[in-house]
Amino acid sequence: MLKGITKHWLQTSLLFTFLLVVAAVGIYVYNNYNGYYRAVEQAMLSRISSMEGQLKITTGETEEQSSQRRAQLLRRMVEQFDEKERFEFMLLDRNGNILATSYGAMGQEPVQEELVQALQSSQGTAKRLFTGPTGEPQMAVTVLLPYVAQDIAALRMVTSLTLVDEVLSSHAIVAVAIGLVVLGFSIWSGVFFIRSIVQPLQQVEQVATNIARGDFSARLQEQGHADEIGRLCTTINQMAQELSKTEQMQNEFISSVSHELRTPLTSIQGWVETIAQIRDPEDEHYRKGLSIIGRETDRLYTMVEELLSFSRLQSGVALECSVLDLVAELTDAVLFVEPRARQAGLTLEYQEPETLLPVWADGNRLRQVFVNILDNAIKYSPADSSILLDLLQDGENVYVVIEDKGQGIRPEDLENVKLKFFKGQGARRGSGIGLAIVDEVMRALDGSVDISSQFGQGTKVTLRLPLYQRGGANSDDERRMERSGQNETQPQNGTI
Repeated sequence: MLKGITKHWLQTSLLFTFLLVVAAVGIYVYNNYNGYYRAVEQAMLSRISSMEGQLKITTGETEEQSSQRRAQLLRRMVEQFDEKERFEFMLLDRNGNILATSYGAMGQEPVQEELVQALQSSQGTAKRLFTGPTGEPQMAVTVLLPYVAQDIAALRMVTSLTLVDEVLSSHAIVAVAIGLVVLGFSIWSGVFFIRSIVQPLQQVEQVATNIARGDFSARLQEQGHADEIGRLCTTINQMAQELSKTEQMQNEFISSVSHELRTPLTSIQGWVETIAQIRDPEDEHYRKGLSIIGRETDRLYTMVEELLSFSRLQSGVALECSVLDLVAELTDAVLFVEPRARQAGLTLEYQEPETLLPVWADGNRLRQVFVNILDNAIKYSPADSSILLDLLQDGENVYVVIEDKGQGIRPEDLENVKLKFFKGQGARRGSGIGLAIVDEVMRALDGSVDISSQFGQGTKVTLRLPLYQRGGANSDDERRMERSGQNETQPQNGTI
């Protein structure tokens, strides 16, 4: 991982930073070079312009006299030029020959090329960079004379660029040094940043590998800042914790189911062996054995059905929904469990409403929800107590409330009772998935399950389902209900 991220960073960020620094230094040096050279050029043009200003006011009685006076003035300017240490001032004829120079050294080669360039320029000027006889860099500026001055056609000024180039070189060195510092800082900060990402990711990789191998106790060190990596570490720790809980519940479930299966199987096996030795079908032990075998077989069947039902819900099997009368479904469930409640010495307090409460649901699954909740209430309620059932409505939803006076649920178990495979302290026989099935079904029906309990006083379960709205997408089902002879009335708010 380190090599991958570092390689990617070197190929992208570092390369981009390097190119950016090189471009910035190059642009600075180029602009600095042009700026200094332009300043030198402007300095020479300014001096030539000043000389031309003096020529403008130099006149004579005739054109020839004016031309002669201008020529004399220019030659005098060359002789008296006071910046000889910085510039060389020259007078050129029409062929580019040097007529006079402030250095006094004649016999230099003609500069016809510059004169031609000035003639072709719209401003009448020319600039040339070249290397002098001594090897030093020089700049020459040539300006056509706008006035007639005998054989003088242009003014030329030359200066050495040695000092300018030295200044430019020092500036370039400073710019390169700054660029290297910036690049070095970028590399250092980049390495620090990459390490701050890679090291936690390496820990994430190691912990994730351990979790994949089944070590759900592996944890990441919590980051001190709430950034993406910190949130990732927190999420992975939460995932590992949940996986650990799930594994623990699965182990408990396997142990519980193994025990639950072993008990009836042992009983069945024992009575089968006993019955095999009894020849008289009228024998009391013979009949008792068959009864026990039948009862234990029912237990096994119920347990297997719960497991299959939960497996189907987990795999996303579609529910077969239609418009149902919630009152009728609840009444059927009450009638189904009533014999068991009576046998346990319990009373089911339920007044069947006369109002039709239509819901969009799967009838088999809905009855399974009611039976599971009622079965738990019967299982954990003491003899001679009652189980209360009520129906409430708030306009958009209908609520089925089932309340018992049993032992209740411990506070530490209450938040986990709807989790699959969970069995609270003191729980009786069971697979631990009954309430998980209830929760899955209710959520699939856009409903909810709310469980409140006080340990030692009883438990209250509230099932919420949305009322079926007339005229919706499933109104055809509603019309079929009406044709079947069911008279629908609008429910009223309040307790039913």
